[in-house]
Amino acid sequence: MTFPSWRRLALTLVLGTLLPGLVQAEQTLRIGYQKSSTLLTLLKTRGTLEQRLQAQGIRISWHEFPSGLPLLEALNLGNVDLSADVADTVPVFAQAAGAKLTYFARETASPRAQAILLPADSSVRSLADLKGKRVAVTKAAGSHYLLIEALAKAGLSFKDISPAYLIPADGRAAFENGKVDAWVTWDPYVASAQRQQQARILVDGSGLASYQRYYLAGSDYAKAHPDVLQQVYTALRETGRWAKAEPAAAAAILGPLWGNLDSETVQQANARRSYDVQPVRLDELAEQQRIADAFYREGLLPKAVDAQAVSVFEVRAE
Repeated sequence: MTFPSWRRLALTLVLGTLLPGLVQAEQTLRIGYQKSSTLLTLLKTRGTLEQRLQAQGIRISWHEFPSGLPLLEALNLGNVDLSADVADTVPVFAQAAGAKLTYFARETASPRAQAILLPADSSVRSLADLKGKRVAVTKAAGSHYLLIEALAKAGLSFKDISPAYLIPADGRAAFENGKVDAWVTWDPYVASAQRQQQARILVDGSGLASYQRYYLAGSDYAKAHPDVLQQVYTALRETGRWAKAEPAAAAAILGPLWGNLDSETVQQANARRSYDVQPVRLDELAEQQRIADAFYREGLLPKAVDAQAVSVFEVRAE
């Protein structure tokens, strides 16, 4: 070992003993996401968030999940630190299960980004015509709430249909193969089915379900690392604006990751999403309460939920 080398080593050991804050092991931020997690997928692919956090000695590990409920379960168990956007319904189920989660951002309403789809040759012409039909839907997803509200509008309930609880990939297969009469889902699946299977929309979420998407963190992580959450929040806002300003560029990144969807399909899907990232405030969770009440009435939640009994991250003004 040369003289300069051992001097550096000795200095590091001394500083690590006397001033441990100056010598820190590299931190890892574990992010859970889904294929439909548009903004974090863009951040991941472009490396934007890594660049932002690297200067602070923070690396990112990415963990993909098939749907929102397993993602939030992993978050609650401490297997990931931060969750990409999940539909407004998912935190309600997590809350009913006693999860200790903190809302730190939301995407504002995108009601047209989810819909009840029908085959092109379907005889169904109204919501009332769904009575007795087999309908594919992802349990606890935003589309699940849309179906509840749509049926209620027609004077129906889940007892009047035959629900098939399927994750999106299985729902798409069942729809394509004629195993179900209708499929309730979200973009980009809606746009893909419209363009590839000539599916028609019976109703979308307009006037029924606003479809906000929420970003969450484990409460312990949120308390310990507020600066990291602030950085992620800022990156999400910037990426949302970029995706809207550069739809073709965003589609070029997302298309291959979304099953090689063509640019037009991706742009059609993204046009229906707001990608408008905003803080979460307790007094703006009224629809979360309506969602919780609706699922409880349907017997899908084990207990009533107070939607405001949650932790909310205080975003610093930009």
